[in-house]
Amino acid sequence: MRGLPLAAWAYVCGVVALATGLIAVNFKPLDWETLIVLAVLGVLFLICDSAPALLNLERARVSLSFAASLASVVLLDPVGAALLGFCAVVTGQRRLSTVKRLFNGAQFALCGFASGVVFEALAPDGLKPGRGHWVEHVIGPFLGALVTFVLVNLLLVAGILLLSKQATLRELLRESGGLAFGCLGYGMFGLLIAGLWPRVGPFAAVLVLLPLFIARWALEQTRAQQQAHAATLAALCQAVETKDYYTRGHSERVSRGSVMIAQEIGMRSDRVEAIRYAGMLHDVGKLGVPTKVLQKSGDLTEEEFAAIQLHPMRGLEIVREIGFLDEALAGIMHHHEKVNGRGYPMGLAGDEIPEFARIIGVADAFDSMTSTRSYRAARTIEEAVVELRKCAGDHFDPVMVDAFLCALERSGWEPPEPVVLPEDNVVEITLQDHDDPTVPIRVATDEVRR
Repeated sequence: MRGLPLAAWAYVCGVVALATGLIAVNFKPLDWETLIVLAVLGVLFLICDSAPALLNLERARVSLSFAASLASVVLLDPVGAALLGFCAVVTGQRRLSTVKRLFNGAQFALCGFASGVVFEALAPDGLKPGRGHWVEHVIGPFLGALVTFVLVNLLLVAGILLLSKQATLRELLRESGGLAFGCLGYGMFGLLIAGLWPRVGPFAAVLVLLPLFIARWALEQTRAQQQAHAATLAALCQAVETKDYYTRGHSERVSRGSVMIAQEIGMRSDRVEAIRYAGMLHDVGKLGVPTKVLQKSGDLTEEEFAAIQLHPMRGLEIVREIGFLDEALAGIMHHHEKVNGRGYPMGLAGDEIPEFARIIGVADAFDSMTSTRSYRAARTIEEAVVELRKCAGDHFDPVMVDAFLCALERSGWEPPEPVVLPEDNVVEITLQDHDDPTVPIRVATDEVRR
């Protein structure tokens, strides 16, 4: 408890005290049949809780023990369900501290008790497993108990994350949908256990273990696939950034800035993930631009400038076959379009520019202005904010600028460290920046060249 803030410490103690008090006040002696059910479900609970399923969300995991907990709601009373929840204290997850074990046990106990009360309130009088058309009568009450269990679980966990400052309310709201989906899915296995119990007894828990772990395996495969996607995109970004030492980390920061804007304007989580990819890959088309053009220190010829202008289209050509990018492709293609219609590659204006591209354009320009370049030091955040406001409505969508500035004020921005060039290599440097709205690229006209 040493690392927890005082408010979080008090919250944990309160949850543990409440769970213990509810069990103590409502406890009744258990008969042998109930003890057997509790023991079997307890073993199932510990096995499942020791191998939680990781989701494609930061810090998010779903315990397979939801199945045992929800089965106990049907097969036992609210106190029995609460007692089962306390098994989480002795979970097989080795890295959990004593504080986390106590909190998890208490919150699972409260979830079980609350859902048990809801189930008894909704179930017909005298409902017993295996009697008559039992399954038909139990589905409705079970769904009510399931939703109650998940809601109480999410609220209790959200409370400790907020008080311990491990997550913000916005982050929790964004991730709650995916967590709730996983919890509801595993909870439905509880109905399967309860339905099989009258026919096969304790063996029902064994039968359900296989589909439970198959479901967990499927989630792990999905997560592994997404991690592979992220690694592939990171490799592409690294390949781009090897062309210019001064843009190291630029793609990752543009991705982060784009996500800030997307979340500020209330994008769905799947679109936020797509724009994260778009931000990472927005400059991948530079792979098709000669390095001597990207690093040229003098004025560009018209042919060289045309090569620069084509890099968004080349980026689309490189990644268009990556199926999971979807809407991100439009962001990569059009992130250099301007609201006034003077951008490239197609000269789109206003709402003709895809939303992803309007978002990336703002994040791209801001990071360029706040990064050190070979020809200037990084501008301060305040100076970059002034420039964004100045260009809003002309270069950039004012809605996206306002959203970025609101997110910036709340979350802040960490500019990159100054670039240290290698001592043993001669590195060509450029005195121009196609991402910086304050330093337009200089193109040599025919008259100048003559």
